Amino acid sequence: MDNVAIRTVVPILLLIGIGAASKKFGILKPGDERVLSSYIYYFALPALLLVNIAETIFTAQTLKFMVAGVIPVITVLLIYLILHILFRFARNSFYLLTLSTIFGSWGFYGIPFVMFAFPTRQAERLAILALVSIAVVSFSIALTILELYKLRKTTIGKGLLQVAKRLSRNPLILSIACGFLLALTGIKLPSPLATSLHMLGGTTATVAIFLLGAFLYGRKYTNIITALKLGSLKILLLPLIAVVTTRLLNISDPERSILILMHAMPVALSMIVLSERYDFYKDTIATLILVSSIGAVVYLNLWLFVLGHH
Repeated sequence: MDNVAIRTVVPILLLIGIGAASKKFGILKPGDERVLSSYIYYFALPALLLVNIAETIFTAQTLKFMVAGVIPVITVLLIYLILHILFRFARNSFYLLTLSTIFGSWGFYGIPFVMFAFPTRQAERLAILALVSIAVVSFSIALTILELYKLRKTTIGKGLLQVAKRLSRNPLILSIACGFLLALTGIKLPSPLATSLHMLGGTTATVAIFLLGAFLYGRKYTNIITALKLGSLKILLLPLIAVVTTRLLNISDPERSILILMHAMPVALSMIVLSERYDFYKDTIATLILVSSIGAVVYLNLWLFVLGHH
């Protein structure tokens, strides 16, 4: 096994295993994992996003990198929409296809994986920039789909209004907006505050992967064949479009590899919570997260190999 594979596979499997063991042996009680999830969602990840975006110098190259992150998501949405119109398959199937492909675990899985694979500060910042560009668009599309699914017969206008309200209160969106405001105005965070935010954000990778093991342990998993089919789209379609996009925009490494890897990330862990809240294919989503998260240890390293990082 090569060094890159060791750097990614071993720590991820160990942390997932420790998280699962904490549930198995009763160290974490049922529901305790939601406390860790809230910690990451409301504190660690927003701190990581805010401080890194605030310290980023935005150039034409940076903006091109971010645009390259958005294009594959929009492309997939358009492909599915055209297929839905042409073949008239069920609207709920269109919703499931779209969410299972575009809604990735960029923060909980992507940033840790990139940090393990490319242990440099530059790689961490590139992963965060990729997350920012991809997540804002993907998260908005996902919430819109879930609201339309829940409200069924509502108008698109009402659905979009509901999405806008949720986004305006989302801690990740707010931290991204604050980071951009600081970066574009040139306002520097006071050193003690910046240090505190870096320390808080630095816990994201470890806690997120540990939490994955705790969340996945003890759940019932069904519809495995369906989950494998949906997972194959997440593994292949989106990153392949990212390959074409980065070539057309002439984006070089490591930016190119990190963008492609971020698009190949497994389905977001938060989809478990969202699927339960919206009563949206709960069993299929849970199984899809299991299949894509565990399989990611293998297929992400295959992508690293294809991209020339041996």
